[in-house]
Amino acid sequence: MTDTVPASPAPWQRVRRIAPPYLYLLPAVVLLIVWTYQPLAQTFVLSTYSWNLVPSTPMVDVGLGNYERLLSSPELGRSVWRTVIVILGMLPFTLVIPVAVALLTRRVRGRAQGVYRALVFAPMLVAPVAGAAVWQWLLDPSAGAVNRVLGTDVNWLNTAGTAQLSIIVITGWHVVGFAVLVVTAGLAGINPDYAAAAQIDGASRSQVTRWITVPLLSPTLAFLVLMTVLLSAQWTFPLIDTLTQGGPVGSTTNLYYLLWEYGFRSHDAGLAAAAGVLFFLGFIVVAALLTRLAERLSHHDD
Repeated sequence: MTDTVPASPAPWQRVRRIAPPYLYLLPAVVLLIVWTYQPLAQTFVLSTYSWNLVPSTPMVDVGLGNYERLLSSPELGRSVWRTVIVILGMLPFTLVIPVAVALLTRRVRGRAQGVYRALVFAPMLVAPVAGAAVWQWLLDPSAGAVNRVLGTDVNWLNTAGTAQLSIIVITGWHVVGFAVLVVTAGLAGINPDYAAAAQIDGASRSQVTRWITVPLLSPTLAFLVLMTVLLSAQWTFPLIDTLTQGGPVGSTTNLYYLLWEYGFRSHDAGLAAAAGVLFFLGFIVVAALLTRLAERLSHHDD
């Protein structure tokens, strides 16, 4: 009796078997190409031309000239430094305050807990331009409530030393509610058995928070650090455009606002595109480094 070798499936049957997952992904991939990768490619192509955004004006090929102009410009270095200041200034609003608020509200019971969280999250629901109008009135040098409370006459938004601080505080006021929500979700994902076991062994509440809760919260905190580094300058853009327009004397012009100025004030589309490409590549490197660092330092609840 001879053994029969099963016939291999026809090629179309193999394709039919393995195709469904890829067909489900196809719409998302198409949208990703159309709305993300295609604009990135067009931006890179535009960065090699000199063009003033006027349709009737021809685009002049300048090769890497826009990148040379950008890297030799002192404005770039100053805007990078201001962006670093914004990121450092935003960290208390996205890390320290949210952790403190989330830990404190966790001790509140009943409906009051929801009320407190809603009050903290409410600024996130305010449109940036509307919030900027209110803060402009609060920071008015002659009749503003802030100067009245502090007993000062500081022109907060038109003084180089305080304009950046004002933008950071207003932006932090907007995003702190989102950060509290993220930290609260991270706390809810921590198994309470760890804290209960530590308390049975005699650990105090502060020791449980220091040695158990905060380390297990590290993946959430790493996510917030990554969001802060990548998006802080972007968060400040509508406030800068509404309140200071990059001034006074460029003291609030960060990377995102510099890119906008190149494109829509100077009407230099090529230089703006080159700046966008460099910022994109730079933030990719920063995000990769932060992600690897977070993977090494984070503690997971396995």
